[in-house]
Amino acid sequence: MNPRVRPFSALADSASATSDRLVASGVRGRLEVALLEVVKSSLHRTVSLYDALIAALPESALMERLPGVRSNTIGQQLWCVIGARESYSRGIAAGEWKGFSCSVTKEQCSRKADLTNSLASSGITLIEAVSAEGEFTDAQHQLILSVLEHEAAHQGQLIRFLYALNLPIADSWKSRYALE
Repeated sequence: MNPRVRPFSALADSASATSDRLVASGVRGRLEVALLEVVKSSLHRTVSLYDALIAALPESALMERLPGVRSNTIGQQLWCVIGARESYSRGIAAGEWKGFSCSVTKEQCSRKADLTNSLASSGITLIEAVSAEGEFTDAQHQLILSVLEHEAAHQGQLIRFLYALNLPIADSWKSRYALE
């Protein structure tokens, strides 16, 4: 074994010791608060990006699929975003994952007004869950990061839809992701 490469267990022990020192000094709490503020800002931005996306799309685009490859529809992509927001919000409030469910029906996936309203309300619910008073547990921190990852993953997928289907791209998406 290369002497410069430390096994994962040694890295974990080192990280744990560092975390213990940060807790003892009070720095960890301040770092968590600062990081949570950055995450909240990112969540506000992602919610506004999805609001801009749905506003820019014609209703007919919601039933479009990626051509030539296995794909769901844009409406189904947004269904997953809404369901994840609702589900992660419940999990954050409960302190643990409570399973996935979505208030949007299959029929609503093709209706722009329904998706617009559900994106807005699920965004508000998510931001409220992350803005709750008090300290979050490690499990809640993980749920918060997971929903942020989920939002970003769908943004990447939706960019492929926008390009492949030659759909209008909202200015905020163009700016955020340097799109043409």
